[in-house]
Amino acid sequence: MSTTPPPQELTTDTHTAAHELPADDGAFAWLRALGPRGRRAFAGAFGGYALDSYDYFTLPLSMVALAAYFGLDSGQTGLFTTVTLAASGIGGALAGVLADRVGRVKALMITVIMYAVFTVACGFAPNFESLLVFRALQGLGFGGEWAVGAILVAEYASTKHRGRTLGAIQSSWAVGWAMAAIVYTAVFSFFDDGLAWRIMFWTGALPALLVIWMRRRVQDAPEAVAVREKNAGKGSFKAIFKPGLRRTTIFAGLLSTGVQGGYYTLATWVPTYLKSDRGLSVVNTGGYLTFLISGAFLGYLTGGYLTDKLGRRRNIWLFALLSAVSIVAYGNIPSGSNTLLLVLGFPLGFCMSAIFSGFGSYLSELYPTAVRGAGQGFTYNAGRAVGAVFPTTVGFLADSWGVGGALIFGAIGYGIAALALLGLPETRGKELA
Repeated sequence: MSTTPPPQELTTDTHTAAHELPADDGAFAWLRALGPRGRRAFAGAFGGYALDSYDYFTLPLSMVALAAYFGLDSGQTGLFTTVTLAASGIGGALAGVLADRVGRVKALMITVIMYAVFTVACGFAPNFESLLVFRALQGLGFGGEWAVGAILVAEYASTKHRGRTLGAIQSSWAVGWAMAAIVYTAVFSFFDDGLAWRIMFWTGALPALLVIWMRRRVQDAPEAVAVREKNAGKGSFKAIFKPGLRRTTIFAGLLSTGVQGGYYTLATWVPTYLKSDRGLSVVNTGGYLTFLISGAFLGYLTGGYLTDKLGRRRNIWLFALLSAVSIVAYGNIPSGSNTLLLVLGFPLGFCMSAIFSGFGSYLSELYPTAVRGAGQGFTYNAGRAVGAVFPTTVGFLADSWGVGGALIFGAIGYGIAALALLGLPETRGKELA
């Protein structure tokens, strides 16, 4: 059966609804179902989130060099992550409301510009305090990108394929992570550490190129535009705490707190763990991260598929359990067993990423269109802000427990996520309204 859209699709601005597209269960049916405008939105959100990830990982990958340059202890370096994530909670919540009021694409471009400008500024920081401030400001933009981009694509995606579509968007985080690891390996191999960390931050200017393209090519889904015009000004924090949505907002925030607390514990401290506790060189650390990132990429795609097949809640429950087990195993690998460390990086990356794949579709389906930005932006980023306590706790525990031992603290986050699901409904197959 042909999957070529009718001729008028190429010349009209009207989004073709998912049920008007040919039925197709092929591997890329989810992409075809988006239509031309939806695929451009997908490209914009994918690129934005990949570069969001890239800019985020400039810090964890440079952590050892930063600590040596400014003479920081583990608690202070952990504070960088906490400040970034706490600020991202504020930025993400505000970006969600902005997306409801001015549109998804405009809000997306603002967030990308914000995180790009202040990532570059970090490279010019003269001291610990200024770097902390710049990283907090970077966090404001960093926090909003995913929520806004996920909503933009969710409103184009078909009900049948929404999980896979948003899982594919989520996989761009691994792409950005891989880009950062490659650049890190090259920069720290050719430059002295005192300059290399600055160069890493300066490369964060790349997202500005994406904004230029998005401004010309990407548009909101027409249905979302119509709802926004009809409900002008209704997107607000107050709206998502009204009786009909209050329970959803509270439990979705707890779910996000648990998952992101566990995730950012690993994302922040694994590079330091590999270099400090395991004694790996820059090149070897990059090699070990390749296994972790490869597992993450496949985890995002697999989790997106399973969230459509098993349902949103079952997928999250499954990978919350597997992620907790993987953290405990990874943090307890005996000294000298670096081959096992290498091998276990793959399932660790796979599990801690697969749990995220359902978030874009699940949070989008929990809220109506008029307040979807506010709801998704607040719950995802409030969870990120509260979850920021986990990496800092690991930082303070690392001096006495070792980084590997302290990583186990991240497993607690996945327990919180599993419990939070008890207060949320299953939404698989739900039409966005």
